[in-house]
Amino acid sequence: MATSSVSKGCFVFKPNVKKRKISVPVEDYFNKGKNESEDSKLRFETYQSIWQQMKSETEQLQEELNKNLFDSLIEFLQKSHSGFQKNSRDWGCQIKLREIPAAALVLGVNVTDHDLTFRSLTEALQNNVTPYVVSLQAKDCPDIKHFLQKLTSQLMDCNVDVPSKEKESVQFTQKKTHYSMDSLSSWYMNVTQKTEPKMPRKKRTSSSQWQSPPVVLILKDMESFTTKVLQDFIIISSQHLHEFPLILIFGIATSPIIIHRLLPHAVSSLLCLELFQSLSCKEHLTTVLDKLLLTTQFPFKLSEKVLQILTNIFLYHDFSIQNFIKGLQLSLLEHFYSQPLSVLCCNLLEAKRRIRFLSNNQCENIRRLPSFRRYVEKQALEKQVALLTNEIFLKEEAQSLLENLHVYHTNYFLVLRGLHQFTSSLPKYPLGRQIRELYCTCLEKNIWDSEEYASALQLLRMLAKDELVTILQKCFKVFKSSSEKQLGNAAKKIEEFLAQFQSLDEAKEEEDTSGSQSKGLQKTDLYHLQKSLLEMKELRRTSKKQTKFEVLREQIVSFIDSLVREHLLPPETQPLHEVMYFSAAQALRQHLNAAPRIALHTALNNPYYYLKNEALRSEEGCIPNVAPDICIAYKLHLECSRLINLVDWSEAFATVVTAAEKMDASSVTSEERNEIIQYPFKICSKMSKCIYI
Repeated sequence: MATSSVSKGCFVFKPNVKKRKISVPVEDYFNKGKNESEDSKLRFETYQSIWQQMKSETEQLQEELNKNLFDSLIEFLQKSHSGFQKNSRDWGCQIKLREIPAAALVLGVNVTDHDLTFRSLTEALQNNVTPYVVSLQAKDCPDIKHFLQKLTSQLMDCNVDVPSKEKESVQFTQKKTHYSMDSLSSWYMNVTQKTEPKMPRKKRTSSSQWQSPPVVLILKDMESFTTKVLQDFIIISSQHLHEFPLILIFGIATSPIIIHRLLPHAVSSLLCLELFQSLSCKEHLTTVLDKLLLTTQFPFKLSEKVLQILTNIFLYHDFSIQNFIKGLQLSLLEHFYSQPLSVLCCNLLEAKRRIRFLSNNQCENIRRLPSFRRYVEKQALEKQVALLTNEIFLKEEAQSLLENLHVYHTNYFLVLRGLHQFTSSLPKYPLGRQIRELYCTCLEKNIWDSEEYASALQLLRMLAKDELVTILQKCFKVFKSSSEKQLGNAAKKIEEFLAQFQSLDEAKEEEDTSGSQSKGLQKTDLYHLQKSLLEMKELRRTSKKQTKFEVLREQIVSFIDSLVREHLLPPETQPLHEVMYFSAAQALRQHLNAAPRIALHTALNNPYYYLKNEALRSEEGCIPNVAPDICIAYKLHLECSRLINLVDWSEAFATVVTAAEKMDASSVTSEERNEIIQYPFKICSKMSKCIYI
């Protein structure tokens, strides 16, 4: 290519249009090159099915957690706007009409989750309160002019049934208008008088009958707005409140005190503030874990190290539930990609059906599992031979082991919840305050071997009767939901303990009444009273006999300890646990918790590390000629480091690329060679020639 120019310079040319590459189906990525698995498509479909169920469960959970918050917000907005509908001459109402209703919504420091919350809030407000809902961010509003411009443009785009001619006139005037509250108020009056607003989709409440619905303005990140912009807008809006019914919602990540720091008293007095607090991040995380992992609804589970990585990123990095769920999705994907036997990670009936159709290679994969090897070593010699040679017997045994694994999970989570009821209220929380802390400890090791467990049992032996009865009642509700025979007996045992406590109370009342009657008949002097007291003291010191309550309390602690030792075994002790548990913590850490500079260097220096393309494999110090151009350029730069020469760099790059295309370097013309050198090297080479001249 050439161009005519009076002066020397560099010119950018658009590259030729390349043929569009054929997209590869996503399930094909489950095939690992030569080690292609015959059931990779089935594994991918199973992954998609489980993830869709988890995703719908989290969305439903999010709606339930936000429901109370949104309901209280909607009630506040409806009450606030009802004053605008009444033409009251009461002095108190007139004063209140000068104040802008404002809701301070404290969402916490998990800023990455706020967008999802505000989207749900906007939809709820449009369905129940008003179609005029606008959301603004601080980065779009550096001054009051841009603030009003964004507010006007979004407000005019709200979903209200307006004739097409009027929409065109609105869009035309929007380009030419001078943005101010006067023009915005006049537009609002014209729209509300000409058209009756209709609620979008679904719900229609009494608010749809309002002749002048309110305008709700959501400031997503109040801390980021400049003080002057907020002050000017609030002062201007308060003067137009009688004709432009505005309601503010402040999105706050830190503390409500920020309102008083940003706004002086003269401005904050123009607001009718009410505080709303969302659910804390830790409580949200506990609820998500309870619904997704501490249940038998989903067969997929996480090992202790993987769960610790995800919770540490959440607690010490971003407090983001959305990022935690993405990490959970990545773990699920990595499990089904790297583990061939993850095809059995499904419900029990489907898993048994799939076991019957396992191939010879999959049967060998079962025999290679470390947990299955340990199981075989514990069997009799004849059974060992059958498991290692007879595939039919192996499949029958695998079905039985998988069924035992599902029963293990059912009992495990019930006993875990029961133990949490006992330990969550103990002083200093030796086993953790949250159930996720107890779960991580149980995943890691035998919990009964830890000092924390011993101290928890010691504290349980000191509980008062009222506390113990309350905990037993909660445990009874947990175990009552069990359909398993053994844990059903546990529920009956707890019910018997409660009945014994009831009988203890009745016996104590009888003793008190009989004792009071006998004391009324006895007469003694001071000498005999002192003598009897000394005898009683000596008797207690020598005998140390436990009371009925202490004996019963000891029985309860022993019963809980036996349940823990029987059912809270670590998952590594169960045969075939690798089918359901994802334990590649190092792979997950590389994806989620990588250092940016190290990750960039690894990607440029060794593209195979991320792309997993066998053609990109190379020995250390070699440059694969089929690597991406940027990787080739980076490795050539590493060879010379600070002694890099732009001309030599571009020529070396062209040499490597011609080798990739199997072209003879001597037969390549200079024009073709220049075409091979891509855009950045064109600029570099021309700059170096100009400098040389």
